[in-house]
Amino acid sequence: MKTLISTLSAACFALAATIATAADKPTDPEIAHIAYSAGVIDVEAAKLALTKTTNADVKAFAESMQKDHEAVNDMALALVKKLNVTPEDNATSQALAKAAEEKRAELGKLDGAAFDKAYIDNEVAYHQQVNGALETLLIPSAQNAELKDLLETGLKLFQGHEQHAKHVAAGLK
Repeated sequence: MKTLISTLSAACFALAATIATAADKPTDPEIAHIAYSAGVIDVEAAKLALTKTTNADVKAFAESMQKDHEAVNDMALALVKKLNVTPEDNATSQALAKAAEEKRAELGKLDGAAFDKAYIDNEVAYHQQVNGALETLLIPSAQNAELKDLLETGLKLFQGHEQHAKHVAAGLK
């Protein structure tokens, strides 16, 4: 179990390094794709959690993740449509998707309390890393004011997610 948690943590930090070392300054279409991809990843993780957990706190957290990330992604899609911008796939988005697929496969092998702990620990680490990338790379690199505003709104929401995940994690110990 400790090995699995270490592996999950290492994958989270590898994901963070991928985000943090993205192109010197990603373009707005790349930023839009990275942000949308990160949201989809959390929606998919939440859907997995909802099929596996019986813990009421973990279920409530996963429901919140699915609802909130879908809402932010809907706003992002509306914005790119309004601005007539096509999000551009890029190495960071691809690395996020690959790491998330591997993570879901690892989580999918777990059940019960082991799943709950690994899922919530992953959510804490994932939100820490995404929030860091928003603060240090994506928001400062965004050129369009509306995109920057959406990213800043997302950051505030996702900082709340990080705190919520930490609270749930404390209850699982």
